[in-house]
Amino acid sequence: MPAIRLVLVVAIAIALSACSTIAGMVINLGDGEANWIVVEGAKREGAQFTFSEVHIDGNGWLVMHPFEDGKPNGDIYVGVTYVTDGDNRNVQITVDSEPAKGDMFIVMLHRDVNENQEFDFVFVDAVNVLDKAVFEGRTMIAHAIPAP
Repeated sequence: MPAIRLVLVVAIAIALSACSTIAGMVINLGDGEANWIVVEGAKREGAQFTFSEVHIDGNGWLVMHPFEDGKPNGDIYVGVTYVTDGDNRNVQITVDSEPAKGDMFIVMLHRDVNENQEFDFVFVDAVNVLDKAVFEGRTMIAHAIPAP
């Protein structure tokens, strides 16, 4: 019986350590203190979306990624527009094709890392592109939104 108890204790310890590792990799979507996208009240005319306010700490990009099969696809983007350091009002971004009302997108910020005002969507590793996504801590400055 003590051997079974030892095996059970070791199995629980391994499971708990795996859970904390997984929990440590959790990324939240939302706004930060220095970077945000106001998605409430976003408007759309045809394929063009308008966001009342986008704030970015440094120059960068407002980017839209599509959902495919019910999941966001961050490997491609369907719209991008340049935003300058600080407050940007009535930011317009056009997606590749006119969506239906309710079609889902991820709208997010990417930093213009090399400050060349060209969106460098070139993967530098398995998950990051050259113009990296903007994070504050574990929060990626991004929102899942339905097309209005």
